[in-house]
Order: sequence, then C-alpha cells, then structure tokens
Amino acid sequence: MIRTTDGRTESAWLPTRTVALTFDDGPDPTWTPRVLEVLERHDAKATFFMVGADAAAHPDLVRRVHDAGHEIGSHTYTHVDLGKVAPWRADLELSLTRNALAGAAGVQTRLLRPPYSSVPSALCGGTWDAVHRAGEAGYLTVTTDLDSKDWTRPGAAAITAAATPRDGRGAVVMFHDGGGDRAQTVEGLDRLLTELQAQGYRFTTVSGGLGLPPEADADTGTELSGTALIWAQRGAHGFTVAMAWVLTVAGALTVLRLLVLVVLARVHVRRVRRAKRRRNRLPEVWEPVSVIVPAYNEAAGIEATIRSLVASTHPDVEIVVVDDGSDDGTADIVEALALPGVVVIRKPNGGKASALNLGIARSTHELIVMIDGDTVFEPDAVHRLIQPFADPAVGAVSGNTKVGNRRRVLGRWQHLEYVIGFNLDRRMFDVLQCMPTVPGAIGGFRRSALTGVGGLSEDTLAEDTDLTMALCRTGWRVVYEETALAWTEAPESLRQLWRQRYRWCYGTLQAMWKHRRALVERGPAGHLGRRGLPYLFLFQVVLPLLAPVVDVFALYGLVFLDVWSTLAVWAAFLLAQVLTAIYALRLDKEKLGPIWTLPLQQFVYRQLMYLIVIQSVVTAVLGSRLRWHRMHRTGSATDQLAHAQPPV
Repeated sequence: MIRTTDGRTESAWLPTRTVALTFDDGPDPTWTPRVLEVLERHDAKATFFMVGADAAAHPDLVRRVHDAGHEIGSHTYTHVDLGKVAPWRADLELSLTRNALAGAAGVQTRLLRPPYSSVPSALCGGTWDAVHRAGEAGYLTVTTDLDSKDWTRPGAAAITAAATPRDGRGAVVMFHDGGGDRAQTVEGLDRLLTELQAQGYRFTTVSGGLGLPPEADADTGTELSGTALIWAQRGAHGFTVAMAWVLTVAGALTVLRLLVLVVLARVHVRRVRRAKRRRNRLPEVWEPVSVIVPAYNEAAGIEATIRSLVASTHPDVEIVVVDDGSDDGTADIVEALALPGVVVIRKPNGGKASALNLGIARSTHELIVMIDGDTVFEPDAVHRLIQPFADPAVGAVSGNTKVGNRRRVLGRWQHLEYVIGFNLDRRMFDVLQCMPTVPGAIGGFRRSALTGVGGLSEDTLAEDTDLTMALCRTGWRVVYEETALAWTEAPESLRQLWRQRYRWCYGTLQAMWKHRRALVERGPAGHLGRRGLPYLFLFQVVLPLLAPVVDVFALYGLVFLDVWSTLAVWAAFLLAQVLTAIYALRLDKEKLGPIWTLPLQQFVYRQLMYLIVIQSVVTAVLGSRLRWHRMHRTGSATDQLAHAQPPV
C-alpha cells in the first residue's frame, strides 16, 4: 500500500500469514458471483477493485459484494492507463468511479489500483504522477505482492502456485473476476484457500490487514450523483445499442443501394444496346413536335433557351412559350427575337402546372416536349428524345439533364449528384419499369397519354413526379433516353439550393402519398407501387433520416474509439462512392475531374440534403402547406456552357 500526501510517500505491508485477496476488472455478472460463492464457502474476505462503468452497469453486484462484507476499491471508470492520459481525464476517471460506487452501494472508497500498474516497479513516469495526484485527493494506492497470472489462463494449478506466499509471509494477491473466462481463476482460488487455511493463514481485506478503518459511507450528495450516473449510463447504453442498429441499417442500405444501382446500370447498358439494334429495324421518328416552355421571370436565360430550340436539327418543331405573369419582361424578350415557329402566350400567374396545361391546349402536335425556362438543349436533343416513341407502348421519355454552371465547388457537387444519383437512378427505374419522375428540364410525352390522366395536376409541388406516376399507373411505359442532352442552371448558393431541394423533396412526398394505392394495384401500376415507391421511401426518406447517425458515430469513434479503425470504415464507404462515381461518369461520358470534390461533399453537401429531407418529413407529418419557392436565375449556366464538357 502506498500513501502520497503532503509531499511524503509512505508504504506498508501485510503481517505474516495474512493474505489480502484482491480481484480486478469486475464486477462481471458471470464470474463475480462464482468468486463470491468460493469466498463464502471458506469464510474469507477480499477486496474488489471495480471498473466504474461495469459497476454502474451492474449495481446489484456491487451491493452484493458490499453486503457480503468485502471491500471495494477503484480501478478507474474505463480501465484506462492513468499514465497515458491527460490529468483532467485521470481525475474524471476517478471521480466517475467514486460516484458509481457510491450510487450502487453507498460507499466512499479510498483505495485505488491503477490499471496496468499492479506492482510497485510499474509506478513510474506519468503513472507515478497520477498516483501522486490521487494521493493528494485522499486515495491509497494498492499494488500487489503476488500476481496469480490468471489473466494468462495457465491452468488452475499454476494459478494456485503463483498466488501462494513463501515462508509464511503476508501478501496482497491479485486475481481477476472480470475481463474474460475466469473458470480457472475460480478453481485456483478454491485450491489456494483450502491449502493456505490448512497452514494457518487468514484472509482479509486490504484495510483489515493493514489495520485501517473500514470504508466510509458516501455522503448524500455523492450517492445521489452516483444514482444519476447509473441511470444515465443505462440510458446511454440503450441509446448506443439502438444507434448501433441504426448505423447497421444505414450502412446496409447504403451498400445495397450502390450495388443495386451499379448492377442495374450495367443491365441498362446492355438493354440500350439491344434496343438500338431493334430500333434500327423500326422507322426513325420524324413526327412534328410541340415544345412547351413555361416561364416566370426567366429573363436571364430565356433567350438562350429559345435559340437552342430554334437551332434543333429536328425539322418540324413548334415552340410555345407560356409567360406565367412575369414582371421582368420575359415575354417581351422572346417576342423581340422574332424567331420563326415561336408562339408567346401571356397569362396571369397561376403556377407551372397551369402554364403547362395551357401550353398543351394551345399546341397542335401529338408529340410534346416540356422544358424549363432556363434549360438549353443540344441541337439534336429534341430528335433523340422522341425516338423511343417508335414503340407505341411508350407514353413518356426522360432526357439527360446536365448541370451547366459547374465551375464552382457547389456546381460540381450538384453535377456529381445529377450524374451519380439522378441518372443512375433513371437507368435503374428504366430497367425495373417504374420511372417515378420525368424531369421538368427535359421530358417528352404523347398528347394522348397526357389527356388520359387529365394533364398536369396542381395537387403537389412536384408536378413532374405527380404526372409521371399517374402515367405509370395508367399503363404507359416511361423510359430514359440518355443521349438527349439538356443543360440547366443549378442553384449557386446554399440558400437557393435549400429552397429548391426542399420543394423537390416535399413535392415528392406529396406525390408518393397521392399515388400510394399503387402499392396494391396490378400490372404497370404495381411496378411503380411495389418497386418505385418502396425504393423512394427507403433511399430518399428512410436512409437520409438515418444517415446523420453515421456522422455522429464517426465523431464518437474519433473521440472515444480507435481513430484508425474509424477512419478505415469511413474510407471504405468513401471508396465505394468514388468507384460508383467513376462508373457513372464513364456511362455519361463525362470527365473524371470533379471526382476530387467528392470527399468534401461528405462534410457539407450531404448533411444539407439530409436536413432538407428531415425538414420535409416534419412538414408533411405536421400537415403544413409549403408554398412555391422559385429559384433566382442569373443565366450563369448559359455563360459557362463553353467551359462545360461538350457532348460525345
């Protein structure tokens, strides 16, 4: 025993034929009761140096040890090496353990055994400094005279031999009642007690052997703090277990989604090749096309949009611009161009769906293309977009939307999202025949299909998703044409991005709820209901709601767990995303340059998307109505198209 107070160091030893049995690393619900049974059978007392976290987890065992007349000491809260942690952490370890023992058994311990320092020779450097500080706080440090080596599991006989004092000397003997299988410890302890009691040895606590007063009762404040700590640890344990399951589910969903996307994207590539061969045997579609352009305050980019449509290689394109009550001169700009085949219709502001419905009513052709007022088409985009209509079962076609303003980091993040997320998703939906969304930026439709579902509905904020789901439920095939390229202007600030994605997410939730009956419908509607809707629910609602747990656990792992293991898991997930991104970019014939922004995307962009989903779900659950949020256009996409990768 070592006492360090007032700058002095004192030590003491047990008298002859006196043994103080000590047990470290408990309490353990399996082995501590078996050790107590052996001690009771031999009427022997001992000292248990308990790990505070285990004591808080098993307070009933702590009380049982105390009620049996045994002594309790501190072995730190988390079995930490006191010589390798900061002084504040060492003090916290002792304070928490003191509170845990007080809350469990109402005792105020003064005995300490530092982990990994059971013999006096191990008390050096930082460990000695920690022992000295503990001594100033009133602790007596208890080392060992004999180590039973039971932690190596050498066999009961070897344990008994190592724990046997020589020549009648007194000794502090160290065993373990926690930390693993202690069957050999129990057997060796029974043998030791039998042999030494026959030789006249007495077995006592450390304090009893040294003639010190017994441990004191804890004061009320410490006992209450300990009780609160025990309950807090129980709650934290339950929360940790629950979060571990959440982390497992989130990780499994992430890996599953990546695998499904990659595998089905490969299937889509093969199907596209076969479809092209079949299409070569069908007549090329040259039917006239009506292009509907709804526009509300699109002065920044409307001229580029209209000029790109007029430059279309398709021979017969009717362009209908529906100005939805703009106050920035959008309609005047289009009229001033005086381009052939362009019709401008002015109407009071009523929303995008009403503008599109008016444009459909005023247009003349069976094949209709709908685009946004900030979208710039490639010259062959209209012609390529309508080629799937050679199949009479096809009612709608989704084109390939590209981010035009991708020179800044935020634009590159959205570019990666469009390619990795949206386009891989569309390939998968095409294979599974459950396309939930034809984007407003570039989509082709049959007039007869639109008429059959009553046109565009104003029930949701995602009118494109609502319309596509309605078409699927009525039996029309909706496909993806990857070669029909259109360039769009993505939000250039986090505020604009938040408003856009909030509207998208909330509108998608509205559409999913509106078409929920597809879950029990048969035929093509069943494809949407039992393939598309569950996918959207799992990977666009549930996974984003669970994903913040991954980030929280990553921070927890960096602080409290092995740093390198935590980083390895994070790197594995990142590697999977990078490989998926490379594959998606290759499929879209895009350069790999923006890949370098993907790791940075994990720290800002991803969390923003999760928060948007959470806010959307809360809004939907509360039944709040979200008004239309329009993005402020700058025309930057048009200005930067010269710097974007040209189509291949």
